[in-house]
Amino acid sequence: MTQTALHGSGDWRDQKILVLGGGFAGVAAAIRLRKKGYRNVHLMSDRDYFYLYPISIWIPVGKRSFEDVCLFLETLARKHGFHYHKRKVERIDAAAGQVHFTDGAEDYDQLIVAVGGKRLQPKGHEHILSICGNPDQSLKIKDALDEMVAGSGGRIAIGFGGNPNDKSAVRGGPAFELAFNLDTWLKKRKVRSKFELSFFAPMPVPGARMGDKPASKLPGLMQRHNISYYKGKKIIQFSAEGVHFEDNSLLGADLILFIPAGQGSPVFQNSDLPLNAAGFVVTNEFCEVEGFDNVYAVGDSAALLGPDWKAKQGHLAEVMADHAVDNLDAKLKGRSERKSYVRHINILCIMDTGRSAAFVYRTAKKQWMIPMPLIGHWIKQAWGFYYRNSRLKRLPKIPGM
Repeated sequence: MTQTALHGSGDWRDQKILVLGGGFAGVAAAIRLRKKGYRNVHLMSDRDYFYLYPISIWIPVGKRSFEDVCLFLETLARKHGFHYHKRKVERIDAAAGQVHFTDGAEDYDQLIVAVGGKRLQPKGHEHILSICGNPDQSLKIKDALDEMVAGSGGRIAIGFGGNPNDKSAVRGGPAFELAFNLDTWLKKRKVRSKFELSFFAPMPVPGARMGDKPASKLPGLMQRHNISYYKGKKIIQFSAEGVHFEDNSLLGADLILFIPAGQGSPVFQNSDLPLNAAGFVVTNEFCEVEGFDNVYAVGDSAALLGPDWKAKQGHLAEVMADHAVDNLDAKLKGRSERKSYVRHINILCIMDTGRSAAFVYRTAKKQWMIPMPLIGHWIKQAWGFYYRNSRLKRLPKIPGM
C-alpha cells in the first residue's frame, strides 16, 4: 500500500480518511462514513477481527466459541465498502497530518482515532487472567477452569479495579457477569461443592456507577450465588497465593480473574495529541481533538466528558463514532450544526447470570435494575446474534442498536 493509493482528490467524497482501530467505535465510524458517501475510507487495525467483548463472558463456560465472538474485518470491509489494512500504529503526528505504523507512515485528510485503551498492569499481574484483556485470555481462562473441574476444584477470585486518574475507565459489569456465570456453570457440571468463589473490588460500593439502588442489590445477589464478597480494601498486589490487600490480609486463590481499569494507549504517549492524567485523548463534546481541526477521538481512546458516574461502554463508543462522522461531514460541507455525545451518556447493560439476567439502566434521572428471570439470558444471547448478523448485513440494523 502506497501513499498515492490512499490519497484523496478535491471531491469531498474522496477525502482520505483513516480510522484507527477495529473495535466498536472504529467499525461504527467506518460504516457510517461509507453511508455518508465517503469513498476513501481506510480502517487500520493490528487485529484482523472485531472482538465482541460483551458476549466473550460465555467463552470460558463453553457457551460460545472464540470464533462466535469474532467478526472478521475483511468481511465487514467487503460488506460495507471500506478498506481494511492490518497495520499496527506506532504514533500519531497530528501536526504533520501523518500516522506512523510499524511498516511506514501514511498521511490523511481526516483522522478518527479509535484504538481503544490499555489495561493497567498492577503488581503481580502475571498471576491474573482477564476477560477484558487480550482476546486470547478468554481461552486461557477456559483452559484453567477445565483443568480445575477435571481435578479437585479450588478457589477462584473474581474482581475488578479502578483508575483514580479517570474513574470512567472501570470495567465492573463483565466481572459480575463472569462470577455469576461461573456459579451457574459449576452447578450444571455438578461440581459447585468443589469450588470456593469470591468477588473483590477496592471500591466501598462496587457497581456504584449503575446507581445506588442497583448497587445495593449486588450483595444479595452474591449471597444467593454463594459468592464471598470483599469490598473497600485497596489491592496491593497479586501473587501465586492470591490477592493481597492494604491491611495485610490475603484472599487466597488458585485462580484470579481480574479486570484492571483502563488507561490511554501507549500510542498516545508517543504522539502529539492532548491527553488527560490517565493518558486518554482530550476532546470537546463533539469528539473533536483539541487543537486539531481534522482529528477526532472516540470510544475508549477519548477522555469522557459528562457526569461523575459516566463509564466507557460499547454503545456509547458507537454513539461517539456516529457523531464524530456527522460532525466531520457537517464541517466539510460548511454546515454549522454539531452533535454532542454527552446527552447520550447512560449506563446500559444486560447483566447475565448464565440462566437469567437483570436489565441495568441509569441516566441523570433514572436508576433501574430490573430482574429478568429466564428470558433475560435469552435476550442477551439474541442481542449477540442480532449484532453480529446486522453488521454482516444479514439482518436490518435497528436504529440505535
